[in-house]
Amino acid sequence: MYTIYTYFDIIILFIGVVIMIIQVCIGSACHLKGAYNVINSFHQLISEKGLGDKVTLKAAFCLGHCTGAVSVQVDDGPVLSVCDRTVGQFFDEHVAGRF
Repeated sequence: MYTIYTYFDIIILFIGVVIMIIQVCIGSACHLKGAYNVINSFHQLISEKGLGDKVTLKAAFCLGHCTGAVSVQVDDGPVLSVCDRTVGQFFDEHVAGRF
């Protein structure tokens, strides 16, 4: 039986640090729908929960789901829609819940 490791699996195995990447779309549609507020909310939640050493927040030009609200992707997971009212719930379910 073979095991396939991702880049992040290797980091966890050899360094012992859990790294999670949250990508927030800042393309035209997401920008107009409040990407700036979503990014600020994520940044605040990461700081409040003390996850700054485990979670990286990145801007992405386009995640390809322009019809939803602000598109967000955690690691290589599905692209989901988040708005400034649902950032806290999204963070608890998809980010903080994994630590």
